[in-house]
Amino acid sequence: MSKIIHNPTLAHIEEHDATSATFVVEPLHTGYGTTLGNSLRRVLVSSIEGAAVTAFKIEGITHEFTTVPGVKEDAVDIMMNLKLLRFRLHSDNAQTLRIEKKGAGVVTAADISANADVEPVNPDAVICTLDDPKGTFIMDLVVDSGRGYRTIEESGEKRPSSDMIAVDALFSPVARVRYKVENTRIGQTTDLDKLLITIDTDGSISPKDAFEEAAAILINQYTALAGSTRVQAGVTAGAVEGEEAGDLMTPIEDLGLTARTTNALINNDIRTINDLVTLGDAEMRELKGFGSKALDEVREKMTELEL
Repeated sequence: MSKIIHNPTLAHIEEHDATSATFVVEPLHTGYGTTLGNSLRRVLVSSIEGAAVTAFKIEGITHEFTTVPGVKEDAVDIMMNLKLLRFRLHSDNAQTLRIEKKGAGVVTAADISANADVEPVNPDAVICTLDDPKGTFIMDLVVDSGRGYRTIEESGEKRPSSDMIAVDALFSPVARVRYKVENTRIGQTTDLDKLLITIDTDGSISPKDAFEEAAAILINQYTALAGSTRVQAGVTAGAVEGEEAGDLMTPIEDLGLTARTTNALINNDIRTINDLVTLGDAEMRELKGFGSKALDEVREKMTELEL
């Protein structure tokens, strides 16, 4: 096992659709695939900021345990439907929205009179069904932002008025997270981890933004505990995306090194720039048939390539 704990790279992002993507992270120190995968998963499902309905009021009713005139569903059914509504909230303050609809028909999130600070993500979500062709349905909704889960008691304390019915709210915009760990290698080091983590969101945030926010949260938590202690890491292979990915996969033979140095690297199973840049000086000195002149030559080439 290498003495150096290499920093990983986000090697690839496979976008399945607008709300689902798989992130490939490598190379990881032995065992770190599970360490990072589990940490990221826990933060993703519990701590990413989102928006949800926290209270509502329907004209003509005073509590949730009652029927609503002219509406097929009762107040409890409507409350359950409200929990399924997803929003993008562009404000730090809770927003009160209104639905006003006349006649029979289905009331959906698209009927909400949103403002510039609130955007319904799933406009087709059904709220209730009106069965009175002459009736008028009026409802006010409170949409607030938060992290994790807010109990109905907490929502009740934050209601803008006492006649509103509080709703327990799940703010997390991440619907599902799955990860697996595979083996990978760098040169002669064959016991490294590759992490593949798949994130599904509700559409109010992209999987990439959720992934980066989760990583940033973990960084803040660990930095607060690390104090002034710092651990030297191996050279990072860099973000392997687009043109940079092609550069890092350039064969060793194309670098213009001397035949002796090139053969020494290939004989040690170092075949691309990606294999080379993750090795420290100490590791290169340990390569079979790789002397100080070869090391100096490689250093000069890496400097020339700005790696």
